[in-house]
Amino acid sequence: MPNSHGEHGTYDTPGPRFPETDLSTLWLRAFLEVARGGSFTGAARTLGWTQSAVSRQISSLEGALGGGPLFDRLPRGVRLTEAGRALVPYAESVAEAVQGARRELAALREGAGGRLRFGAFPTADAALVPQALAAFGARCPRVRVTREEGLTPALLERLDAGHLDLAVVSTTGRTALESYALQHLLDESLYVAVPAGHPLSGRRRPVRLGELADADWVSGSARPEGTLLDAALREGFRPRVAHVVAEWTAKQGYVAAGLGVALVPALAAASVRPDVVLLPVRDEGAPARAVYAATQRGRALAPAAEAFVAALREAAAAIPRGMA
Repeated sequence: MPNSHGEHGTYDTPGPRFPETDLSTLWLRAFLEVARGGSFTGAARTLGWTQSAVSRQISSLEGALGGGPLFDRLPRGVRLTEAGRALVPYAESVAEAVQGARRELAALREGAGGRLRFGAFPTADAALVPQALAAFGARCPRVRVTREEGLTPALLERLDAGHLDLAVVSTTGRTALESYALQHLLDESLYVAVPAGHPLSGRRRPVRLGELADADWVSGSARPEGTLLDAALREGFRPRVAHVVAEWTAKQGYVAAGLGVALVPALAAASVRPDVVLLPVRDEGAPARAVYAATQRGRALAPAAEAFVAALREAAAAIPRGMA
């Protein structure tokens, strides 16, 4: 039989190994109460248990930790053993972590804590999102908010990848949104931006886009499909995109300089410059652009996200009818 003594020396014999047992937080709670008060009876009174119940919890903990005593039983009360003193800081750390988790989860349930990651398309930032954020911040000041700006396809990719909790997106009817859970916020009307002095700038009634079929257009994309220029396709003509400009402020500059006309969603109408005139568009087809709060289908919304959707709905309802 091999032993611990080899030909060239003495081998170390490993000490006894105890089976690893998950420690119950209930055991640790009883242990801390006994350690603080130095009494099983006092711990039982604090916890609202019987003394025998406290003794069972301590015995279970001692057994899980190898069987050694954690307390010396004295004529009056108990005193921590060396093993017990070593265990105290670890038990306190566990207790603090559990309490912290409870507080955090309670805050999440109440919408008062946690985080909110959302994205929005640019013109939603002109009126809708700021109003919603102000109301949300007043109600949920402890929620950590991060915001991204982007076009709808990019925002949906971020949502799919789990980088966003929700996205404020828009569609002209061609963007596929069937795979998302949608909260409808509003339907935007459209305006056409023309330079001051344009032949139509004094028009009081809505214009048909067909009246601008021969105009140069300033658009965020060279292709009208899936953009605001879908409205022109419904009017039976393919607009001639002379300049591709993504940012709304820059589009206004191109229009003001007489380089073309542009379609403007209602949410951006309030921020038009004085040398540009907005004409309401008469569109008897589908609404030019629907705006939604989109989330991943089948994913439970955190209370903070639910509260933000509610704030978005309120902000959308408060937007003047002439702007949406």
